Amino acid sequence: MTTRIPGFTTRRLTAGGTDLHVAIGGAGPPLLLLHGFPQTHLTWRAVAPALAESYTVICPDLPGYGDSGPPGEGVEHYSKRAMTATFAELMTTLGHQRFAVAGHDRGGLVAFRMGLDHADRVTHTAVLDVLPAVDVFGALAGAGGVFAFHLSFLAHPEPLPERMIGADPAVFFGHFLDGWTKVTGALPAEVRSEYLRTLSEPSVIHAICQDYRAGVCFDLEHDKQDKALGRRLPMPVLALWQDPGEAPLPFDPAALWRSWAPSVTTKALACGHFLPEERPEEVIAALRELLG
Repeated sequence: MTTRIPGFTTRRLTAGGTDLHVAIGGAGPPLLLLHGFPQTHLTWRAVAPALAESYTVICPDLPGYGDSGPPGEGVEHYSKRAMTATFAELMTTLGHQRFAVAGHDRGGLVAFRMGLDHADRVTHTAVLDVLPAVDVFGALAGAGGVFAFHLSFLAHPEPLPERMIGADPAVFFGHFLDGWTKVTGALPAEVRSEYLRTLSEPSVIHAICQDYRAGVCFDLEHDKQDKALGRRLPMPVLALWQDPGEAPLPFDPAALWRSWAPSVTTKALACGHFLPEERPEEVIAALRELLG
């Protein structure tokens, strides 16, 4: 097992004033893959090599996550609109004016925002196991919020979350890495250790908290404004999520994504939250179908 994506090279590139750690491989039309919480670009390690047979695949660590530097100190730098601008600049730097984007979890929120704010550049959008901020905060009210406590906890003003997580990062982040995984063997020890390596850094803990604070302070308002204006994703969209099994979700992901995307394909996969790691072959097939 390697903690690098097989066949990919890593580079350090600056975009939007952020020092980004980026893995790149393959040749063909460009595809930007964005990871989620609490991971790094390695979440795509089983998906990216297969897609690199037909596409130029770009896998960065989100600003402040993994080995990417922070975008700035203020919470506003962690809004999905700001991250979207950073990744749009990254793709320009790499010579790609038009490209497809797929994101899981927090990366899915960036992909969603990119599809709205840079619709002239995005050819296809895929979102994995995530809902826009305006929808998720409404959907997880009441008892549902207990199971997504991190959304509010991480968004609390500093330094409370940072200090509490910093007391034992392995226990805090391990709770999600282990508890959100349903497929045995999907998260090998080497990869789990690599995630925890960066997650133990105070700067990364702070960046993750800033990301979630931005979700409440900025992303929620941006989504509300777009919803009120009737803005939609004009390109073909794929929305995948985990099949909840016998415990039904307190919302309808397909219906929510149809409200944002006139041309959307939706599907539930039998796994936990980490779709690219738990069901890579199905994710590969779905992305290939989307991209044509």
